[in-house]
Amino acid sequence: MKPENKENKKSPEPTRSELEILKVCWQHGPSTVRFVNDTLNEFQRPVQYTSTLKLMQIMVEKGILKRDESKMKHIYSAAMEEQKTKGFLLERFVDSMYNGSASSLMMQLLGNKKTSKKEWQAIKDLLNKMEKEQ
Repeated sequence: MKPENKENKKSPEPTRSELEILKVCWQHGPSTVRFVNDTLNEFQRPVQYTSTLKLMQIMVEKGILKRDESKMKHIYSAAMEEQKTKGFLLERFVDSMYNGSASSLMMQLLGNKKTSKKEWQAIKDLLNKMEKEQ
């Protein structure tokens, strides 16, 4: 058996509901269950407080959230970095849907959605920067 260390430990893949909670924690920082639940109800979809509480408790067990129990109201924060998580999920998506081809994803994305002049310029700037770095 391999010894377990941080390098061997795979990060859990959050479900869609867990991602909604993570987004609240990434955007607003450490939060109570009440705040997360209210935010989800305001911007996502109706969800019961007890459902949010239970899911956040499960996320702590899975290592997706951290819980500070030092005060009466427990404070939850993301245990997963936003950019790393998004990068991992995007890589999985590109691998499964586009056979690992980022260019196929970009062609599909830009071909199906209206892109503003500002967005086009940002894309061009990024491509130019990447080209100079190579």
